[in-house]
Amino acid sequence: MAASVRTLAAPLDEASVEVVRRIFAEYLDGNGDRAIAARLNRDHVPCPSARRPDQNRHRLADGWQGSTVRAILDNPRYTGYAFFGRWTKCEMLLNPDDIAAGYVVRFRRASTDRVVRSRQAAHPAIVSVETFTQTQLLRRSKSAGGLRTARKEERSGRTTVRYYPLRGRLRCSVCNRKMEASPRAHGMYYRCPARTLAPNSPVLAWHPAAVYVREAAICTPLNQWIATLFDARNRDQTVQALIDSQGGALADANHDQAHRRLADAEARMRRHQAAIEAGVDPAALVDVINQAQAERAAARAELNGRPATQALTRQDVEAMIDSIEDVGAALTQTEPESLTALYEALRLQMIYEPTSRTVDVTVQPHGRVNNARVRGGTCALTTRLALDAAA
Repeated sequence: MAASVRTLAAPLDEASVEVVRRIFAEYLDGNGDRAIAARLNRDHVPCPSARRPDQNRHRLADGWQGSTVRAILDNPRYTGYAFFGRWTKCEMLLNPDDIAAGYVVRFRRASTDRVVRSRQAAHPAIVSVETFTQTQLLRRSKSAGGLRTARKEERSGRTTVRYYPLRGRLRCSVCNRKMEASPRAHGMYYRCPARTLAPNSPVLAWHPAAVYVREAAICTPLNQWIATLFDARNRDQTVQALIDSQGGALADANHDQAHRRLADAEARMRRHQAAIEAGVDPAALVDVINQAQAERAAARAELNGRPATQALTRQDVEAMIDSIEDVGAALTQTEPESLTALYEALRLQMIYEPTSRTVDVTVQPHGRVNNARVRGGTCALTTRLALDAAA
């Protein structure tokens, strides 16, 4: 353990440092482990075993894997402190029916009460304690319902051949799930079918059979609104609006999502308790009750443990805007690839209301420049766009 601490205390490889910071930043921006690994492979970023083959002779230099990203996100030593006792050695019988066969040594993660952290920083920090804490809270909230629930309730990113500008950024207001791209001969659409909802979901009672919206119907008014925001004549007003938005209710989308998850978990707990009072066998509800309790605990931990953030200054906001590539050129080209990159830089999020055919838009420019986060604040601009009924 001491040897590994001395290794981290050595001069840092700046290229590797930037990759680690990028991984944490992309995860906090909503990307999963495998999606981040796919992005790194797409950008031809060498994986650890390819960058340092002398230290990874037992591994294949075959690119980034989701498990590699997960190991980086779960490693607290990137905060600059030394940690001891994260793994514990266990001896297990090779054959429980034959004790004479001997034992085999296995290493397992130790409980949190057995992990020891140094009081002072032991080596240069790569990410802040605040960033690491936010990452762990987000991971805990995502894993509360298990992988099966995550697949039922949320669509994750998959590697695709073509670019879909609104993919992963457009949600259905009825079920709050991401809408999936649906190419058609006469245009690109985004849909949210009710058949993919989890069985017995309460949303099924009022969710339409399928919610459809055409991509062009959203992108046209959306791009017009973005163009007015970042026009040279409106730059000062946009900067001031972003600064003023830091105290608003939409200043932190993750905080609002945690509140929604907490309310949903508590509502399910009340329904389960009412079912038991009505005569349902409690044993039949053990799994769903435990799942709701885990999700409620994770949401509460995220709300109670979220670190306080610093307010962004005018210089911070201007640096964020300057880090975004030419907005006008991206909007003029209207190519899916350029629009996808622009929407990602703006951290665009939308909620589509099928009844009124409106879209609630939130723009939160990246709080970082060159993959290094700018202070800790969050600012956002919001608007509601009415879609053309004929589109």
